[in-house]
Amino acid sequence: MRIISGYLKGRSFAVPSSFPSRPTTDFAKEGLFNVLGNQIDFSDLRVLDLFTGTGNLSFEFISRGATDVVCVDKSPKVTAWLKKNALALGIQEGLSVHTQDALTFIQRATQQFDLIIADPPYELAVHKEIIQTVFERNLLKPEGFLIVEHGKFTVLKEETNFLNTRTFGNVNFSFFQ
Repeated sequence: MRIISGYLKGRSFAVPSSFPSRPTTDFAKEGLFNVLGNQIDFSDLRVLDLFTGTGNLSFEFISRGATDVVCVDKSPKVTAWLKKNALALGIQEGLSVHTQDALTFIQRATQQFDLIIADPPYELAVHKEIIQTVFERNLLKPEGFLIVEHGKFTVLKEETNFLNTRTFGNVNFSFFQ
């Protein structure tokens, strides 16, 4: 995996072949950050990354100027790996890692975020529950965005606060505000 922009541009980190999650492709990540780059200022951004997996998106946010990125993944193997890579990249100060179920985390969260990104396993039918919980619990700051990554068979356009869906190959990002 490689970081595509920002002060860590060109830095890479390996993902073990036995890693228990599906990383967002570089093509989809580049498309997502091109869209976001036209809509938000990354500096001082407070981000919540649910189902963090490889940390690919979290590391990219920090590289572009986000100062506070909260990563949530229920796998202890994943979170240990995230901490190790954050240390190797020298970004451990801006990253907080939680080993917890993502839905449980947002059901208990009390802080607001500028941007929340959720990338649950495509087969896990929690996409709509994530959207509902984020807005019921008022977890976004005013003008904040929720972005849910999903496969082509998940349709979210009827959900509350839906803006649009962007597709990059087999990856879909639905935006909510």
